Amino acid sequence: MRTKEEIREEMMALVQEYTDVEQVEKTPFRPGQRIPYCSRVYDAQERMNLVDAALDFWLTSGRFCEEFEREFAKYLGVEHVAVVNSGSSANLLAFMTLTSPLLGERAIRPGDEVICVAAAFPTTVTPILQYGAVPVFVDVKLGTYNIDVSMLEQALSAKTKCIFLAHSLGNPFDLKAVKDFCDKHDLWLIEDNCDALGAEFDMGYGFQKTGTIGDLGTSSFYPAHHLTMGEGGAVYTNNDLLSRIMFSMRDWGRDCVCPPGKDNTCGHRFDGQYGEMPKGYDHKYVYSHLGYNLKITDMQAAIGCAQLKKVPGFVQRRRENWQKLKDGLAGLEDKLVLPYYEDNAKPSWFGFLMTVQEGLSRDAVVQYIENKGVQTRMLFSGSILRQPCFDHIRGTDAYRVVGSLANTDRIVTDTFWVGVYPGMTDPMIDYMVKTIRAAVEKA
Repeated sequence: MRTKEEIREEMMALVQEYTDVEQVEKTPFRPGQRIPYCSRVYDAQERMNLVDAALDFWLTSGRFCEEFEREFAKYLGVEHVAVVNSGSSANLLAFMTLTSPLLGERAIRPGDEVICVAAAFPTTVTPILQYGAVPVFVDVKLGTYNIDVSMLEQALSAKTKCIFLAHSLGNPFDLKAVKDFCDKHDLWLIEDNCDALGAEFDMGYGFQKTGTIGDLGTSSFYPAHHLTMGEGGAVYTNNDLLSRIMFSMRDWGRDCVCPPGKDNTCGHRFDGQYGEMPKGYDHKYVYSHLGYNLKITDMQAAIGCAQLKKVPGFVQRRRENWQKLKDGLAGLEDKLVLPYYEDNAKPSWFGFLMTVQEGLSRDAVVQYIENKGVQTRMLFSGSILRQPCFDHIRGTDAYRVVGSLANTDRIVTDTFWVGVYPGMTDPMIDYMVKTIRAAVEKA
């Protein structure tokens, strides 16, 4: 009888063979063929890791999750990473971490205010409203599609506790201005880094990965993103206290820090006094926070471990594809607002954003491009304030708007984007340039 190790080796060889056949069967791009805004980019290693984890049959978080958290922390240059089941859960966990009583007077309470933008993915705003805090919306700049930092002082009030912003489609917001503002007014900063993994920003002492400059950063590992586990996300920080809170809240709110499947690693499982529980109550069932179960499975983490090794190459290709689009569309500035980035930023692009100039119809341009086989997307919610989910609170004091949201409103009607994912080939980019040019000229 063969050993398990021998069988496992044969299975891995078959996975490699299957993937090789799959690659041979792929056909080269032909003009007019559908170009999606995103697609998974992977090879046999992701599949082998997935099979490896399935054979372990651990199912919940295990050795691959531990490996991913360790290696992802190294990649980012941070101390603590908590992997979760989605980027939306990451945003929820990051925000709720800042509500912990362990933070004393700095804890966010219901009624406190959080500065953000309306031109955002909903789950950057959702945790604020669900907790009972008050989002304070300011406008963005066309071209970067990030917060207009000149509005920060006007948005500030005695109730402001936090700024919660995303790096829009991989383009870092002005971190220097925002971080300086947070430091000046003792505010928390959460960086929604879900669309920007691998982006960097120079704060004046060298480039750092976005997501690591604020107090907490978040990532998403949905198939569209820079790294995929299918579903998945992460929260990260260099703050030891915030790390303790985020792991507690991710793992049911428990006080115990023993990893899954292990007991009494501290040696004090049955001798503590917690809350109004009897002395010696099992520490594995002591809850210091009202938490959740946001963990991933080891099968997801196994895929992430293989993907993580490819991230530098993914990021480089995204930058190259974005630049080819920018160069190819040069000269159309009278018809399109083309994207740009801050001087001290190194974006890690999720997509290529464009806004049609006055006199052009975004809908006509998009329809032409779609009919030619190029997939397009809007800038997420456009304006979360105008979405149906705001119908029941629109016009109430559940939120504040500072100044005009003129650019945000224009994004709703005039902005769209196309993909730059690393699986795109030069012929695909060339076809996209040709198609977009034809669309705006026809419109």
